[in-house]
Amino acid sequence: MPRTPVVVLTSVDPVEREATLLGLLVDSPRTVAVRHDIRDDEDGGSIRRVVAAAGGVVEDELLPLEHACLSCAVREDAVPTLRRLADDPRWDVVVLALPVSAESLPVVRALGWAMRAGEPLAGLRLADTVATVDLGGFSHDLLGDDLLDERGLALTDDDRRSVGEALAAQVGHADVVLVSGERRDHPVASDLLDHVRAADGRRVDGRHGVRVADLVAHEHRPVVGERRLDPAHVAPVAAAPTEHGVWTLDLRTDRPFHPERLLHDVQRLGSPPVRSRGRFHVPSRPDTLCVWDGAGGQLSIGAAGPWGRRTPDTRIVVTGTGDEAPALREAFADLVLSEAEVRRGYGPWLGRPDVLAPWLGARSSA
Repeated sequence: MPRTPVVVLTSVDPVEREATLLGLLVDSPRTVAVRHDIRDDEDGGSIRRVVAAAGGVVEDELLPLEHACLSCAVREDAVPTLRRLADDPRWDVVVLALPVSAESLPVVRALGWAMRAGEPLAGLRLADTVATVDLGGFSHDLLGDDLLDERGLALTDDDRRSVGEALAAQVGHADVVLVSGERRDHPVASDLLDHVRAADGRRVDGRHGVRVADLVAHEHRPVVGERRLDPAHVAPVAAAPTEHGVWTLDLRTDRPFHPERLLHDVQRLGSPPVRSRGRFHVPSRPDTLCVWDGAGGQLSIGAAGPWGRRTPDTRIVVTGTGDEAPALREAFADLVLSEAEVRRGYGPWLGRPDVLAPWLGARSSA
């Protein structure tokens, strides 16, 4: 018996999400959509679930959540709802429209586990993961410093992500980026999108340029999706500058960052209005794979576990539209250890105070 396909839809724009949903439902009368919106208030969390089809709204319910978080919503409502709709003979396809600004990777990861044999969603399969973008606001959304809560799009009271962070994660993970707006009207934004979306993903121009049949003809592979956003596998999608001034730098070396210089001068590499992501290592904790993720005027630095069998290196891929490239190259060169510092070895670093502990966590004593 064929498994029911589930298309996952993301956006940072509620209008784009609704317009895309409407187009998919009109295109396919046997498709049903589940739209979730999370509310976080002083009484706890709640989730509004709207189930709709081409004929109109089927369900509209406000449900309490023990905690207002995306993982709770998936576990407590999305999984049982998807199972129920898949068992309904009226529907051949389910579209799961995530809350505006939600990132698809953690949801798809959870659904993938629930779709294994013997699990609650074993009768369903993941079809394409889709991100919708509007070229008219794409450059500002990705590279600007607006916060989600300033637009009323934060998922919780403590959600301090920028719009750019959410958007970068959506388009970087998506199998399909569905684009509104004309290339000729927004050439910089169009080129910027092609530099930051998944290299193996598909771009579809025109909100009505894709049919449900196109989205369910493919199967999302969670391992492939995870790799797209994995800093251990970061690589530039496009490197050559475009005729409209969009460029990508592949800053790469086998040397580590100097911990103190990174601490004091990180803004030189991390604060310009660019999209940057990658990995690095530091001599004060040579076994730790450190991750770098920046967009929308914000930078996240953390530890992602041991390097394992990988040879430690430092690689930051940066995309921008302005004149920042020369200064970024210079900053990168200044922040890594010099040849003379490398020759002295890593031993002396291990006895020093770990100045990066606030970013990377406590250093292991093992």
